[in-house]
Amino acid sequence: MEPGGQLDMQQLLAAAAAMQSQLMNAQQELAEAEVQGSAGGGLVLATVNGQGELVDITIDPAAIDVADPQESVQAIADLVLAAYRDACRAVDDLQQETMAPFAAGLGGEGGLPGLPGLGSMPGLGGGPGVPGVPGPADPSDPEADDDPDDPGADRPGLS
Repeated sequence: MEPGGQLDMQQLLAAAAAMQSQLMNAQQELAEAEVQGSAGGGLVLATVNGQGELVDITIDPAAIDVADPQESVQAIADLVLAAYRDACRAVDDLQQETMAPFAAGLGGEGGLPGLPGLGSMPGLGGGPGVPGVPGPADPSDPEADDDPDDPGADRPGLS
């Protein structure tokens, strides 16, 4: 920030470019990542990439009961589904871990790199808007009206 609390536009643009680059790198890392889920004590393993796409399934031969093939088929189907869901949970955790710094930065906790606390600025989330300018209607407000034919309907006193 410049003296007097004014934002330096060059600094803001540089910080936004740096954050965009970091975000693209994080997305690329996620796309290249692979995680495994398992079921049945490791009888079935599912490998999923960082985008949630199934990459591989491994079924241990011990999962197959040759004496009861019908039951075996159903058990394997259940194990494959459980292993895939386990892998998807691991991908969700990885995505949250990887993307959390970006979400926090935009929400006002950390701000953009080099510009902490931007979340309190109007339009960047987290803080109050411009004084005297009404914001969007509060959905819990019984007086709020979403009538598209009445532009003032969502603002009491303007109807």
